[in-house]
Amino acid sequence: MKLATYKNGTRDGELVVVSRDLKKCVKATTIAPTLQSALDDWNKISPQLETLYKSLNSGDLPDTINFEEPACASPLPRSYQWADGSAYVNHVELVRKARGAELPDSFWTDPLMYQGGSDSFIGPRDDIPLASEDWGIDFEAEIAVITDDMPMGTSPDKAADHIKLLMLVNDVSLRGLIPAELAKGFGFFQSKPSSAFSPVAVTPDELGHAWKDGRVHLPLLSTLNGELFGKPEAGEDMTFDFPTIVAHAAKTRPLGAGTIVGSGTVSNKLDGGPGKHVNDGGVGYACIAEVRMIETINSGSPQTPFMKFGDTISIEMLDKEGQSIFGRIDQKVVEYSTPQ
Repeated sequence: MKLATYKNGTRDGELVVVSRDLKKCVKATTIAPTLQSALDDWNKISPQLETLYKSLNSGDLPDTINFEEPACASPLPRSYQWADGSAYVNHVELVRKARGAELPDSFWTDPLMYQGGSDSFIGPRDDIPLASEDWGIDFEAEIAVITDDMPMGTSPDKAADHIKLLMLVNDVSLRGLIPAELAKGFGFFQSKPSSAFSPVAVTPDELGHAWKDGRVHLPLLSTLNGELFGKPEAGEDMTFDFPTIVAHAAKTRPLGAGTIVGSGTVSNKLDGGPGKHVNDGGVGYACIAEVRMIETINSGSPQTPFMKFGDTISIEMLDKEGQSIFGRIDQKVVEYSTPQ
């Protein structure tokens, strides 16, 4: 099943069911007005949405409309909780190595996680407004899951049953602000502005054989200013699968329906070492910081600049037939102007 949220002038938009090929959709507001309301009573609501989805794909509905990705907010325009993990330890290892820090052994057994702002997600085709290019503007291409209500202390085996939807993420990061924040010992805040999610959220069964062992086994594509920047395999080098990082989030607290948990930046090794740019025969990267890290390690300083005003980033995942699964995140960085 594929679900999206159309903008309608309200904070939470309106729920639509989207066809498998992302060409048609139908309003689902008579079943659930918003995606959050559907998640609040998922066991009752999801079968009704599934019935509507099947009718939509079979062509049995007369009141369908063309699905327009630019009309979408993020599937959850705001959520009760957004927690981002770092399941690809290769990414963390490179970050620390670039600044001369060793990776603690515990990073391979205990997931990293931060709690991000969830009150103002950006739409998948909305601009990214920021006040300064000096902040080190970066994208991070990730995958995220949405849970239903999940008890505190749920084990990874049981956590898999609470994963109801998957999305793509652009976890916008301000690299120039991160070091000073981390030095305070209290984690990210200003360095992590509003994130954006793919136009469509999908149930795990939509991924078919690509959803295996709590991982998505497909390339995640990032295109920076019209050129392919990365195509890392999301199922490879993922140290912690989704049930593990979701269970980690629930170790000391219950997770409310609509909780979003991210994978962190997708990152692949190459022959046991750092990856390579796609132009050099590698799979590239899912953020600018990673290529800058590798440039620093190899030559002593980075050459690739962070994003500037006017730069664009697209993030997408295709199935084996080349069909977009989640729709496309497609954004431009713009200079923020204070509302009058």
